[in-house]
Amino acid sequence: MKIFLAQQNYHIGNFESNTNKIIDAIKEAKSNQGDLIVFSELSICGYPPRDFLYFNDFIEKCLQSIELICKEANGIAVLIGAPQRNPNKLGKDLFNAAYFLFDGKIQQVIQKTCLPTYDVFDENRYFEPATAWNVIHFKGKKIAVTICEDIWNIDENPLYKICPMDMMMNQQPDLMINLSASPFDYTHQDDRLSIIQANVLKYGIPMFYCNAVGSQTEIVFDGGSIVMDKNAQVCGLLKSFETDLKSFQLNDDNSISAESPIENIPILDQQLFPENLMPTLNIDLIYKALVLGIKDYFSKMGFKKAILGSSGGIDSAVTLAIAVDALGKENVTAVLMPSTFSSTHSVDDAVQLSKNLDNPYHILPIQQINDAFLNELNPLFAGTEFGIAEENIQSRSRGNLLMAIANKFGFILLNTSNKSELATGYGTLYGDMAGGIGVLGDCYKMQVYALANYINRYKEIIPNNIITKAPSAELRPNQKDSDSLPDYAVLDNILYQYIEHVKGPQEIKNLGYDAPLVDRILKMVNINEYKRNQFCPIIRVSSKAFGVGRRMPIVGKYLS
Repeated sequence: MKIFLAQQNYHIGNFESNTNKIIDAIKEAKSNQGDLIVFSELSICGYPPRDFLYFNDFIEKCLQSIELICKEANGIAVLIGAPQRNPNKLGKDLFNAAYFLFDGKIQQVIQKTCLPTYDVFDENRYFEPATAWNVIHFKGKKIAVTICEDIWNIDENPLYKICPMDMMMNQQPDLMINLSASPFDYTHQDDRLSIIQANVLKYGIPMFYCNAVGSQTEIVFDGGSIVMDKNAQVCGLLKSFETDLKSFQLNDDNSISAESPIENIPILDQQLFPENLMPTLNIDLIYKALVLGIKDYFSKMGFKKAILGSSGGIDSAVTLAIAVDALGKENVTAVLMPSTFSSTHSVDDAVQLSKNLDNPYHILPIQQINDAFLNELNPLFAGTEFGIAEENIQSRSRGNLLMAIANKFGFILLNTSNKSELATGYGTLYGDMAGGIGVLGDCYKMQVYALANYINRYKEIIPNNIITKAPSAELRPNQKDSDSLPDYAVLDNILYQYIEHVKGPQEIKNLGYDAPLVDRILKMVNINEYKRNQFCPIIRVSSKAFGVGRRMPIVGKYLS
């Protein structure tokens, strides 16, 4: 049996585009004598559709697309992901389903059993879990079909009561196929490979795993679909962060022949990601995820051009370099907005960066604007010392200029705040926290430095002075980030324990960190939740990003 995996980039709710992509892949597989082609989870509508699933018209369009695709399922079978209506009025209205199409009609529908409801996932809000588990009989083979999370219940995950593969083993399946929409994070590729290997070793049959690719607002899907034989050897690996279509021959003895065999891929030792240290590994993957995140956000929103404030600091420099890679140098405008406190080298560094990248840039000094604000406020501010209020006027002046240009010319403002700053509230609402998409909001400061070095791996793109100088917001004389924040190497590790590993204060102190420092940092995190609640979407690259995957009360007292 010749099986194709179609790893495609879908657009949520864009049924015409999604359906055309699917049909094109089916036609290509048919022309190459394919017997079966597999697509990813909820491929008809895109993942995650969220509350679109409440609209009857949305579900109708899904079903209409399936009807169109059925017409192409002649001479080839198709496994496609889409919602299915639940006839049982006592449960949820829908199933998350895989449709098996052949001979021009729906032959069988498999429902998802394990519905993730954690982090960015909220499937239990919309879907009913499966209550029946049957293999698909096709071309003399018995196929056990699962959907994404279904294969993650192999070790009796306490989140779920049923493992669908266990329920199907008495039917003696010959192979497993998994339709997935598994988001990227910088350790997840190895977790994913480990779980596929664990399933193959447990059940003794090969697995064909088809993952989604592309970015949906904040969530990036990295593709990397995998085919693993019954001996847990990787027979094929589709491209990461790119669409791909590959075929594999399932032989009579259930061995697998691939068009382009690859060497077995080792699973990384998880000790490379120690719990007590924030990892800066896989920076190349983080970079690719950020590029794809920007590219898809703009293309799917119908925008082409971006703008950002270029301060001569490392965050804006890294953001600018990534955006130029994603959108093209002519489509990214940098605006330099020096004030009285901006150093000459910061302006020079920002100019040199744009010259290196060959992107358009403008210099708009803000001193007159800032002075106008202060003059108007003088009757109210008289007799007070210069402080945070005056510092923030500079930041908000810059935000106003950037948003005015963006509005005038139809640009999207890229936010340059990093995760360390967002965590501690080191940013100005409606100033440097303005933006349409947060590029570095899920990257700690030390990861931003690693990204800068990655960008400069072949030649100096980001001026070395930007990387080596002490970071500063330059909102008061001789200001340094270290005036307000602990050393980033220490800060990032404490934040990593609290945010990614969900460790409480005493647990973090037990790792050897200074107790008053831990208390100070965690208090900063918690009292600034109101700022993050107003922040733009953030491209997710970690296992726990700010935004939809981390839901904290704004007025919570815990740890503050």
